[in-house]
Amino acid sequence: MIEPLVLLPGLMCDARVFAPQIDHFSRQRAVTVAPVSLGERIEEIASGLLDQLPHRFALAGLSMGGVVALELARRAPDRISRLCLMATDAQADTPQIAATREEHMVGAKAGRLEEVMRKIIGSDTLAPGPRRVPILNDVITMALDQGPDVFERQMRALQRRADQQGALRMIKCPTLVLCGACDLLTPVRKHAFMADLIPDAELKVVEDAGHLPTLETPQVVNEALEAWLSTPSRVSYG
Repeated sequence: MIEPLVLLPGLMCDARVFAPQIDHFSRQRAVTVAPVSLGERIEEIASGLLDQLPHRFALAGLSMGGVVALELARRAPDRISRLCLMATDAQADTPQIAATREEHMVGAKAGRLEEVMRKIIGSDTLAPGPRRVPILNDVITMALDQGPDVFERQMRALQRRADQQGALRMIKCPTLVLCGACDLLTPVRKHAFMADLIPDAELKVVEDAGHLPTLETPQVVNEALEAWLSTPSRVSYG
């Protein structure tokens, strides 16, 4: 049986952030992009998703989607056949980051969502090259389509999230930790740290990508996901 693939997008993103992956993998298996905006706590978002998702599935999360993916893996390890964490972070907010999120929420509610998003996902968080600005503009479009209410919910969820470092050690399913070498938001060292804690995890650093490798280097990401999906599955947690 070919397992379905569930993709969880990043902050203020939707299925468009996975467009190259949907195009590629939907030829072989069922692909679902699930929202990470239906709650003000990561636990609430994960609980709601578990009611909608298949009984057993491969799970890949990008950025905030990776945070939700870790919570899903903690709550329902028997339902997740394999896990991919991309451009994400298992650690809770520092007080400084939490305070910055408050400023961002104030700005978004004041009608400056685009300005706020350009501060969060600036061009310097993506790899240099001709695709940098078009990808950034695509993210801004997605964010404006979602709107300030979604932004506030997602900021609150990230601000309140628990530290997941302890949960990393419990993961037993095949796990890929993927990041862009140019990612300043969630740098390589954070991914190396996660990969070291997860038993037998594979770390993939994509040289020509930043915080959005699914759009910046889609072929490299698709190849990495292909290899991950072909890894023999096993029981998720012991």
